[in-house]
Amino acid sequence: MERVTLRIPKQQIEEVEQLVETGEFPNRSEAIRSAVREMINEQQDARHESPGKRGWAKV
Repeated sequence: MERVTLRIPKQQIEEVEQLVETGEFPNRSEAIRSAVREMINEQQDARHESPGKRGWAKV
């Protein structure tokens, strides 16, 4: 696995920590990996349904 450094607003990290504390994810890294997998799957599904449609905001 590769290591990636990113900046995330404090509120979002606190929400990720909450998911870890409630046992939904074992740690922050797995929660973020899960979010990335979900984003990739949604993008792949969107490409097959209607090309050009974007479900994620471009920042």
